[in-house]
Amino acid sequence: MENIEENELQIIDWLNQHKTNVVSKGKPLVTLSYAQSLDGSLTVRRGMPVGLSGPQSQRLTHCLRANHDGILIGIGTVLSDDPQLTVRLVSGRNPQPIVLDSRLRIPLECQLLRRQQNKAWVACAKTAEENRQSSLLKQGVELIRLPRRGDRGLDLPALLEELWRRGIESVMVEGGAKVLTSFLTERLADVAVITIVPRWLGGVNVISRQRAMDHLPSLSNARYTVFGRDVVVFGVLEWMER
Repeated sequence: MENIEENELQIIDWLNQHKTNVVSKGKPLVTLSYAQSLDGSLTVRRGMPVGLSGPQSQRLTHCLRANHDGILIGIGTVLSDDPQLTVRLVSGRNPQPIVLDSRLRIPLECQLLRRQQNKAWVACAKTAEENRQSSLLKQGVELIRLPRRGDRGLDLPALLEELWRRGIESVMVEGGAKVLTSFLTERLADVAVITIVPRWLGGVNVISRQRAMDHLPSLSNARYTVFGRDVVVFGVLEWMER
């Protein structure tokens, strides 16, 4: 466990250094963090969650959550996993959950809305059904109303500006595939911490092929650390000039 804790500390120290650099520019640090198989799959098929990470890399995920102000997922992850997005495996503060849900499909009974403290903020389209907006507001849910950007979905730069205004200086983006692809193709992510597990799935890839572009980033000064059976790669996102 001592080596695992040293590896966690190494990644957290590295993350905090980059957070200082990004925050000084007046924007939140955006970290992509997820687990994938050897063939780059997140799950076997959409709507069917698969537990990929081993116990050591799961603990790292909770450490990362505790070191971010916010944690962001898409509505698909809520509907399939009903996650808690807490730091149960380590001591620390739970991040503020943020759900991208343009049409407000989020169930009122999901775990992120049932809890009394740190209830999820829901980012939706300004044109989302008014009755649905009213129902959520009556339950004490905070809505972040955003414009749409054509086939790109919600205006993510506007979302990051609003999160910054609300005091969110770092955001951990966990998925799913559509959300991760959007933050990559729109060049909104700063760093990545990715867990690679030693198995093949042949399922849903991290990058949605319909949205993929020729100018995806690479990891600058990538580092690799072993957590139990898994390998974690982390680095700064670097784009080639278009």
